[in-house]
Amino acid sequence: MSEDLLPHSMGEGVDVSKTAIGIRRVSARNQGSTRSVMMVRDHILVTDEKETNTGPTPLEMTLSSLLGCEGVIINRCAEAMNFAYTAVEIDADGEVDQRGSRGVQGVRPYFTKVDMRIRVHTQETQDRLDRLARNVEYRCPVMNLFRSADVELNVRWEQVVP
Repeated sequence: MSEDLLPHSMGEGVDVSKTAIGIRRVSARNQGSTRSVMMVRDHILVTDEKETNTGPTPLEMTLSSLLGCEGVIINRCAEAMNFAYTAVEIDADGEVDQRGSRGVQGVRPYFTKVDMRIRVHTQETQDRLDRLARNVEYRCPVMNLFRSADVELNVRWEQVVP
């Protein structure tokens, strides 16, 4: 393990020798349209297409998941590093060739590229911000799903001094 990466457990008491399976459950209902209503625990989520606009598109929800996951992992890594910050702003633009979801052979139906900008409000040093970034990008489950799908990720971390 790189000296730059935080210990396996990040202080959470994880036994690294035992598999720790977590199950996430979501249910959905679609009534013959582009709109789907999902239930996640006691939360209702809606996806739709731009034309009917009753919710974000599924691909927009995927980007939202990426940003939300980054926020969680930034918080966890910052706590483990005693990294002080007051806020994080994250923006993402995802590029997709729409021919893929319309069935054109050889064109993948998901993102080809995602550009992200992560602005961390902190007075920490640039070296500490760089270490935080490396740990977050190594640990973020959704970011790693994107990487495994061969999505080009361009991530720019910036410091905002409060």
